[in-house]
Amino acid sequence: MRKEFLPFSQPSISEDEIAGVDSVLRSGWITTGAKATQFEEDFGRYCGCKSGIALTSATAGMHLLLKALDVGPGDEVITPSMTWVSTVNMIELTGATPVFVDIDRDTLMTSAGLIEPHLNDKTKLIVPVHFAGAAVDMQPLRDLAASRSIPLVEDAAHAAGTEYNGSRIGAEGSSIFSFHPIKNMTTGEGGMFCSDDDVLLQKIRQLKFHGLGVDAHDRNQQGRSPQAEVLQPGFKYNMTDISAVLGLGQLERLDGFIEKRTELANHYLQLLSSVPQVHPLTVPACTSRHAWHLFIIRLDTDSSAMSRDTFMEKLKELNIGTGLHFRAVHEQQFYRKKYRQAAGTLVETEWNSRRICSLPLFPGMTMGDVEDVVSAVKEVLNQ
Repeated sequence: MRKEFLPFSQPSISEDEIAGVDSVLRSGWITTGAKATQFEEDFGRYCGCKSGIALTSATAGMHLLLKALDVGPGDEVITPSMTWVSTVNMIELTGATPVFVDIDRDTLMTSAGLIEPHLNDKTKLIVPVHFAGAAVDMQPLRDLAASRSIPLVEDAAHAAGTEYNGSRIGAEGSSIFSFHPIKNMTTGEGGMFCSDDDVLLQKIRQLKFHGLGVDAHDRNQQGRSPQAEVLQPGFKYNMTDISAVLGLGQLERLDGFIEKRTELANHYLQLLSSVPQVHPLTVPACTSRHAWHLFIIRLDTDSSAMSRDTFMEKLKELNIGTGLHFRAVHEQQFYRKKYRQAAGTLVETEWNSRRICSLPLFPGMTMGDVEDVVSAVKEVLNQ
């Protein structure tokens, strides 16, 4: 057994990034300013999108999106139940109805074929979810959404640096990214809305900062104009320069992070190929670059004769941390009681929800750490 606990995830913060945060703290300007503007520009350039908008979280981005599209009571928003609950919470809080669609058993992602039967006159938005660093097959979804004139926005919280058929996620359409500490890059907490839709970008920029007609930082004003007009009620979701300067440093190292994550993931795949009780995810052919945000396995609860929760507890006893990404939203208490999803409608989602487990994966790990994890997995399964 390992002597020290191996966490499921750990951010990689460099001395240069610490120095960058220190310089902002000493500058006298710590809220939204030049660093936030630069981060928007650099991240947008990295993805290949028209513009990025830096926010306090990906959840904030989803809230602003729903408001910008006037989603509300009587509307339906289609999204997988196999996702983090924040997306569905935002849909629920607008008064709209979340419509859950199933996923592919081995990629955890939905498809145009699974979504199309749920489309109707009430459908206001489609939100597919890129999962674990792999890409949803977007072109059939884009064609479907366009044929029905329904907005399509990608939940790209797992997909900073992911490539779909040779293009980075965020390069086309609209996407929402997360910079939570367990993600491939972090700003402490934060998110980015990217789009090539000028009208939508204008609405999001306005809504993110009180509904003012100017941004929180105007480089020509050296701050916000004191005469700025409120054009509509808005929110307070602007990213600070403290967060943005950390994001700038992380963005410079993102490709290196992904290279290391890929090496670790490949080592996992090699070692776990001889462990029949666990099943890693399948990488979709359309994913030309996997960002490896998560390394997910599904436990064969029949052959192992133990539950997923027991499996995770026993790994913890051996000093191995794990994560759960995710318990299906429709199985959470609030949504279970309110919507009472019909049995047999989300078969693959429910199968995975009861078996899924994320093993440790972060750039600070070594190949020896991966070997320790797999040894612990084998020990637990052989007990």
